[in-house]
Order: sequence, then C-alpha cells, then structure tokens
Amino acid sequence: MSCKVAFIGLGVMGYPMAGHLANAGHDVTVYNRTAAKAEKWANTYPGKTAPTPAAAADRADFIFTCVGNDDDLRAVTIGDDGAFSTVKPGAVFVDNTTTSAIVARELSAIASEKGFVFIDAPVSGGQAGAENGKLTVMCGGDEAAFEKAKPVIAAFAASVKLLGPSGYGQLTKMVNQICIAGVVQGLSEGINFAKRAGLDIEKVIDVISKGAAQSWQMENRYKTMMANEFEFGFAVDWMRKDLGIAIEEAGKNGASLPMTKIVDGYYEEVQKIGGNRWDTSSLIALLEKD
Repeated sequence: MSCKVAFIGLGVMGYPMAGHLANAGHDVTVYNRTAAKAEKWANTYPGKTAPTPAAAADRADFIFTCVGNDDDLRAVTIGDDGAFSTVKPGAVFVDNTTTSAIVARELSAIASEKGFVFIDAPVSGGQAGAENGKLTVMCGGDEAAFEKAKPVIAAFAASVKLLGPSGYGQLTKMVNQICIAGVVQGLSEGINFAKRAGLDIEKVIDVISKGAAQSWQMENRYKTMMANEFEFGFAVDWMRKDLGIAIEEAGKNGASLPMTKIVDGYYEEVQKIGGNRWDTSSLIALLEKD
C-alpha cells in the first residue's frame, strides 16, 4: 500500500533509505539541511523536496528522520520550522537517528500530546546495509503504531523488531555498539598478531571464520584492515558519539563498561592521528604505527 512519506536527513544512511521508500512506491518528500543534496536525491529517485522539515512532514502518514545527534534531532522536530509543528494527528514518526534514550522519551511525550506517535528506531548495518536495503531496525514505542509502520520500514530493512516502550530501541542500539567495539578491537589485535607471527592471514581467516571467532566484522572488513584502507563504513566520529551515549547511560543504570571505555579511548587516539572520518575498523592503525 502506497503512503505519503516524509524523510528528513539525507546523509550516507538516509539518502539510500529514502530512495528505497520511493522505489517501493511511496509518495516521498525529502528535506536536507543542504538543499543541493535533496535536489540530487529528487533527480535520482521518484519524489520531491521540501524547504523545511515542517513542509516535508505536512500531511504525511509516516515521517522518518535520520540526522546526526540529539541536538540535530531536536532542531528538525521541535526547532524553528520543525516537523512536529505540522505532523497530522494519527501519523507515525519514525526516528532512525542514533540518540540518547532521553531524547527519544522526550519527543515521544511531546508527540503524544500532539496526537501522533513517535517511535525510536535506530539502525545497524552501516552504509552498505542502507544501500542494499538490508538494515536491522531496533524499535521502541507503541505496539499498534509499530505494526502500522513495520511494512513501510521494511522497504530498507532486513529485520525490524519492537523491543519495548519508548527508548528501548536506543537502548538496544547502545548494546549493539558496545558489542561491536569489542569485536573490532579483538579482530584488530588478531590480525596484527598474525602479521607479526609471520602467518598467512588469508589462510588464518579462512580457518577461524568457520568457528567461534566468526563475525560480520571479520567477514566484511579483514581484507581492508590488512590493506590499511578505512573508507568503507561507519565513521570514528560517529562511533565515539554512540559509545559516549552508552557510557553516559551506563552511569545512570549502574552497568560496568570497562572494555567499552578502553576502546572509546582507542578511537580517541585514532581521531588524534587524523582518522575522524575513517571507518571503525581503523583501530588496527594504532597497532601498526611502530
């Protein structure tokens, strides 16, 4: 069933996600802070642009956002010309940004007062997942609204799951990033160790990827890590933002994150050597400096 959809935020993730929604037959209107990016999108996919988030959201059945952080999300929702000012009663607002659970609950409460539903729905799968329409989407919010939104979200997702009430999608994304941080550091150390031990890394990976050491990171990143190429996915700056959110939340709920704090420190070192926009597999660069 075709729906009227707004998509706000056309970064490396949002651009293809909005494209999948348009290609699925939905009537899509996009907004991006840099208007030229929105125009480029509209010249690539069937859809149109809007000059403000409010204009994009006007009369839409579903509104999606995929922006940078808590402040960016507040700006496009409740800021000047924000989308919340025009969302119609009964609409579903789906936020794919990775944010704090605090802002998700805050915006959910405001949406409820205005007569529509806000779902926090951060994604995992990176740029490749967005481009291929194979993202994992972790949702928090009202179950009935989720069921309405699920077939629309499916245009860019391989897996869509409701984890609980408002904020639970963001909390689950924190778990996701905590786990990734440890896996990437372990893979970096393993590859570096294999190099220094004189092993044939291709043979090593072929063997251990069939056993308990296997991971998505190993399957998709070991070759580029070996080649010191780090232009293939989620940037270090964004990973540090996400880990910071998780560490802050842990300070509230009492969870211990010793490994996460250490790896966050390593990513800070990557930033210091100019790797802000490198992908998260660049942790290996710190081990190969000497």
